[in-house]
Amino acid sequence: VGRGRQRLDGDAWRFLVGWLILAGALVSPLHEAGEVSFTMHMIEHELIMLPAALLLVLGRPGPVLMWGLTPPVRQAIAPIVRLGVWRSLGSPLVATVLQGAAMVVWHMPALFDRALRSEGWHVAQHLSFIVTALLFWWAMLPRRQTPGSNFVSAICLFVTSMIGGGVGALMALDASPWYREYAALGMTPFGLSPAEDQQLAGLIMWVPGGLFHLAAALVLLAAALRQPQKVSTTA
Repeated sequence: VGRGRQRLDGDAWRFLVGWLILAGALVSPLHEAGEVSFTMHMIEHELIMLPAALLLVLGRPGPVLMWGLTPPVRQAIAPIVRLGVWRSLGSPLVATVLQGAAMVVWHMPALFDRALRSEGWHVAQHLSFIVTALLFWWAMLPRRQTPGSNFVSAICLFVTSMIGGGVGALMALDASPWYREYAALGMTPFGLSPAEDQQLAGLIMWVPGGLFHLAAALVLLAAALRQPQKVSTTA
């Protein structure tokens, strides 16, 4: 009982910290600063997709949230939860494709500029980042009952670090601003030109973002190596 209570307390704290980071990214001076600086906007996105989403998933809120509902509501939701589509979306390969697509597509100049001009598109951008990140980290969770799953997840995390790092590197190494909306603002309040602001944002996506995924990949790789291997014997 004590161990179970300790685990529930740990899950609750992880979920709370995840929510606090998410709120700090979306409802704080950081969000306002992101309207005049691409670097601040990038920090906001990295907080949403990396520590916030990971901690929310590690909090494992599903069972607690379900038991907080009334029995009729739980019975209505249960068939939806059991649908095979969730198992497909939650597979590491599918989740990696969706996460990579969200990172690449939303950083295309046409869509990013549209999100800066339109509040509705901006909300859609953030929802896309949050939903795909939650799905991605859920798919990456260690699964002891599935042999080899940690190896697959580690590879997916490595691929994701390459995707995000690649987009960030292209930004960091390009001296021409990608986004007209930010370029039109001129110098940022922090004294950076539009090109410098983009380069710093790209560097943040490239290095800290890539290292975050690589660190998670190493954790899963270590867990996979610790798993006992089944040795088949023949008479």
